[in-house]
Amino acid sequence: MVAKALKSFFRRVFSRMFGQKKELKMGFYGPPNAGKTSLANRICKDFTGEEIGSVSKIPHETRSVQFKEKVEINYKGKKMMFKIIDTPGIATKIDYEDFLKFKLKKKDAKNRAKEATQGVVESIKWLDDVDVVVIVIDATENPYNQVNITIIGNLVARKIPVLIVANKIDLRKANLKKIESAFPEYDVVGISARYGKNLEEFYESIFKLAKKV
Repeated sequence: MVAKALKSFFRRVFSRMFGQKKELKMGFYGPPNAGKTSLANRICKDFTGEEIGSVSKIPHETRSVQFKEKVEINYKGKKMMFKIIDTPGIATKIDYEDFLKFKLKKKDAKNRAKEATQGVVESIKWLDDVDVVVIVIDATENPYNQVNITIIGNLVARKIPVLIVANKIDLRKANLKKIESAFPEYDVVGISARYGKNLEEFYESIFKLAKKV
């Protein structure tokens, strides 16, 4: 425990002495179907020409951590290299019966629920290895829920810089002000990952977030 703490301390010291890391690990976290992979796909597509994963209307399409190395974000003359880490959606309860509503067979639904549960555990473990975190929230949903509280609590304990992204602002039910009031201590950016709306502010916020590392 002491050795690990000393290693972490010296890593931070040398990072400050010799400048910022060449590649920051940026994790995308949030509840299922909030748009984490859609946003990660858009970033990776814009700057590497390749997407990071598939998306679906069925919850927990992403059930294991996905990576894209050396994504250089170039915005207004600024350049910064990131390792994009797209994580499975975090949920406090995963029931296979929920997947039956999407016409999955019972066996497939049970397998998906099992993999999704394992994915949640994997997501939490990866918090020990990320430099910054983007929390993606569905702007049409109530932000005051157990999942968001769980994610925020884990990040606060680890002192990881956070940016909150309110996705789906193109939808009529979106309520950006409610999310801003729910998390007044964090920067909140409203976007539409699907249509690429307001990504300029998102990239600006990412560069500001990186300075906190």
